[in-house]
Amino acid sequence: MRIIKDTEPMFYGPIGAAVARIAPFAETDPLGIYVAALTLWSAAISGTVRVASRGSTRPVLVWSALVARSGRGKGEALRGAHHVVGQALDRFLHTHTISGITSGASLVNHLWEQQEATSETEQGRDVRSLVLEEEWSEILKRTKRDTSFTTKLRTAWDGATLRNTTKEGPQEVKAPAMVLHAHITPSDWATYVAQSDAAGGSYNRILPFLLAAVPMMDDEVQFPPVEGEALTEAYKWATAKPRVVTLSEDAKPLWRIVRRYARILSETLPEDQAVFIERTAEQTLRVAACLAASERSELITAGRLNAAFNLVRRSVQDAVQIVTRAAKQRAKKQPLSLADKVRARVLMHGGRATSSQVLPYVGATAAEVKALPGIVVEHGKGTGGRPTVILSLDDADDRAPAAEPEPDVKPDPVPAPEPRKATPPTRLRTVPAPAKKPAPVQPARPRPARSENMFFSVL
Repeated sequence: MRIIKDTEPMFYGPIGAAVARIAPFAETDPLGIYVAALTLWSAAISGTVRVASRGSTRPVLVWSALVARSGRGKGEALRGAHHVVGQALDRFLHTHTISGITSGASLVNHLWEQQEATSETEQGRDVRSLVLEEEWSEILKRTKRDTSFTTKLRTAWDGATLRNTTKEGPQEVKAPAMVLHAHITPSDWATYVAQSDAAGGSYNRILPFLLAAVPMMDDEVQFPPVEGEALTEAYKWATAKPRVVTLSEDAKPLWRIVRRYARILSETLPEDQAVFIERTAEQTLRVAACLAASERSELITAGRLNAAFNLVRRSVQDAVQIVTRAAKQRAKKQPLSLADKVRARVLMHGGRATSSQVLPYVGATAAEVKALPGIVVEHGKGTGGRPTVILSLDDADDRAPAAEPEPDVKPDPVPAPEPRKATPPTRLRTVPAPAKKPAPVQPARPRPARSENMFFSVL
């Protein structure tokens, strides 16, 4: 079975045709439009369409992330995707799109409330949800405080039951149908995508794609209208009743190649890269099922599987490139240890600092700081009756290390200098000082004659 080459187009079906129609008028990589449109399409049909895999069925949820620097057209790609699928999915996108989910509890609560609100409607229970995070880095910052968030994400992608406990009682959502589409820059990926979460499988459920730079367009350029009738009919077909998409006989040889390809990647790539692409085979199957549904078919043919495999292989290449760049960026930026941070804050305040001057800036608790070597903890009187904790540095810790003793090596003997010839003493010649000139004698100034006064003796 021939596999599509990298140079051949990967856009397929009515979605791919619409993307090719507007690509010349978009100031972004067409790949971003296609990926975003496919993600929106998977969210819309995920309530009723599933794909068969080794004796069980799986949801057709396709999660994606556009990775590019600011100004590379991530937002333009999402706008183009809305233009492509808007005619068919306009009502769904307006009623099922959310953002700002920052905890596992809020995720479960949102789906549970939606389930309760739709359980009595004519269409029945609806737990479809499209999470659009155009500033994903802000969400990743906040979710670090909730250790259950990534666990709930993994459960949602798997389509397993989500559970949560509140004051009002337990919440349970069976077969959730949530899809995530996110935007992030490569530098933020390196900063906020934790390797520990990746090792747990949180990020191999997301297909990342790097967007290439494109020429600038005039402001007056608008997207041309697209033919949306085929996708509209496909959406009606997909949501009319529950459907299960299966592999056709001609696609099974290629499917074995896809699975073999995924296994070879997992075994040969470094662990920090392999954890991002370990679900390559299942991602390919989900994308192929979405492409089959876009053509109103319950069969994954060899051509559809080929197109899906081509897209997922591109994501694998981009994931390896993103992770490699992130590793280099982390290597350049060596974070300070907690001890270095505390010492810097204490020295900033002259060698003695209160806990309120240190703890909020080092990201640690008082117990962690007190346990550090070289930190002296004192308790002083506070203004409100509560003692003040004062931190200082141990003098012994600040001393310079003692110099290592020099090796006992005898210096080479230095030859004694030759004796200098004696020179006769220099006779000093006395020079008489010049004679001082006598001071000039001032002539006596004549005084006026004193007149005779008869009372002179009395005075």
